[in-house]
Amino acid sequence: MLVRRGQAADAEGIRQIYNAAVLTSTATLDLVPRSGSEQRSWMAAHQGVYPVIVVEGDGGEILAFSALSPYRPRPGYATAVEDSVYVAENHRRRGIGRLALEAALETALSHGFHSVVGRIVTEQQASIGLHLACGFEIVGIEKEIGRKFGRWLDVALVQRML
Repeated sequence: MLVRRGQAADAEGIRQIYNAAVLTSTATLDLVPRSGSEQRSWMAAHQGVYPVIVVEGDGGEILAFSALSPYRPRPGYATAVEDSVYVAENHRRRGIGRLALEAALETALSHGFHSVVGRIVTEQQASIGLHLACGFEIVGIEKEIGRKFGRWLDVALVQRML
């Protein structure tokens, strides 16, 4: 496996992983799959200090990705980022998500960020566990803040200081 910065050529592999989560899980609260052009725009926004990191398999396929995004648009939040991590369904529970998250954390630290936060639907226990194993702590629960598949969803706010 190779852990590296995402490139434009990775857009479709990332889109497939993400869209599967959109359609089948509460790992994201997006309700509509991304189009190819939307994915290319997302990739363009995740360069520089807010990169996408991919974990590439031996055959060149994208197994997982992580991304850093601005936490909030106001200047006072400029030293905080939000992370996201997605793993292809057939590659979960093999430590690949941890590789992707650890690479995102290393990148955040090297870019001078002070805090990384994540928002995770509370039923996504594997994702919460991954974050806790990587040094995050749960700092709050947003009650019934999301809605998907006809259900109200609580969201855990996790944070790690760098």
